[in-house]
Amino acid sequence: MHVFPHESLVFGLILALATAAAFNWSWIAQHTITSQMPPLSIRRPLWSLGLLFSHRQWLIAFIVGIVGWVFYVLALALAPLSLVQSVSAGGVGLLAVFAERATGERLPRREWIGVGIAGAGLIFLGASLAGGSNSGNNGQWKAVALWFIVSWLLAAISLGPVAPFLAPGAGFGIAAGLMYAAADVGTKAAVHGGWWLLAIAPVWASHSLAFTIIQLGFQRGRALATAGLSSFCTNALPILGGIVVYSEKLPGGTLGVLRIVAFACVVAGAAAVARKETPSEPAPLTL
Repeated sequence: MHVFPHESLVFGLILALATAAAFNWSWIAQHTITSQMPPLSIRRPLWSLGLLFSHRQWLIAFIVGIVGWVFYVLALALAPLSLVQSVSAGGVGLLAVFAERATGERLPRREWIGVGIAGAGLIFLGASLAGGSNSGNNGQWKAVALWFIVSWLLAAISLGPVAPFLAPGAGFGIAAGLMYAAADVGTKAAVHGGWWLLAIAPVWASHSLAFTIIQLGFQRGRALATAGLSSFCTNALPILGGIVVYSEKLPGGTLGVLRIVAFACVVAGAAAVARKETPSEPAPLTL
């Protein structure tokens, strides 16, 4: 068992907290800016990308998100995954704080409740990684391919028939989260090298789709309905993928129960944020 020096552990957790702040501020800043831009269109991808990357404030927010990812990698080198994941995932509460400050309006109670429940679930999920997360196998290509296919289908359903029953933009947030999570699950396969490097193609396709979907979502819904739901899915689904695709075992005893409760909390919190509250809310735009 690897023992982390006290100083490294403290610095690693500080970096994990910085990761949470950077990621969540980046999402809210991108949402604030993108929602005020002319409508982006997948039919004009170069024009839409040019509009985003030529906006100085949006580009700064995007770079801050990348810096947050670098902090996360460094944190993993200095502290246990369970602690880093707990601190980073628990920072989802910052999304609500940043969103409220960005809009200058109080968030609906259902969003605060949803963030609270999902945030607790993500913390429990990170804590449960202290046991049972290192077992498993390299996965079978059929299982990996099926995970990608199911993720893409669920994303399409979220954007299509389910979207009218959700809060504006929520379908986009869920779809983006599904894509980011699929990319994470595929990345675990690709790092084994050899024929597994073919997984890089669907990984990059998922990342590209996720980026496109979340930016389109920012123009259609509130920050928590888009960035928040994407964050919930991105944090929780790869752990589920480890169990389903790579045969990672649930920890026994209390940690196993904690992980099951954690997934239930994330689902319940996401449902509260995604729920369509009133008919007066603007309807989601179509692709």
